[in-house]
Amino acid sequence: MARPMKRRRVCHLPKIKRFGPLDLPTGANGFVNMTVDEYETIRLIDLEGLMQEECAKQMSVARSTVQGIYVEARKKLAESLVNGKILLIDGGEYLLCDEFVNDCGRMCNRHRRGRRFEE
Repeated sequence: MARPMKRRRVCHLPKIKRFGPLDLPTGANGFVNMTVDEYETIRLIDLEGLMQEECAKQMSVARSTVQGIYVEARKKLAESLVNGKILLIDGGEYLLCDEFVNDCGRMCNRHRRGRRFEE
């Protein structure tokens, strides 16, 4: 029996959930679906500059899990850019961080900087 998937902690939902080429009709080359937890790893590692271990703590998962999520997210970004596909960000197994302190006792970046998520 497979182990149940652990929900990943996410502090930021994307403000824009659809990206793609401007010069093609909608869906002409297809779509690439990125999950919210994949988006969060890209945000934490590439934008915030966290190491995978720090990212794992913030998302409340193992470092090896973050590594796998990150690899998949990068593949999807590359497929969207190289093949001109629309990137859609939605779904996945995650919990939105709505508390000031996450499970590991660390204050998440969103709250540390005084920003609040608005849907």
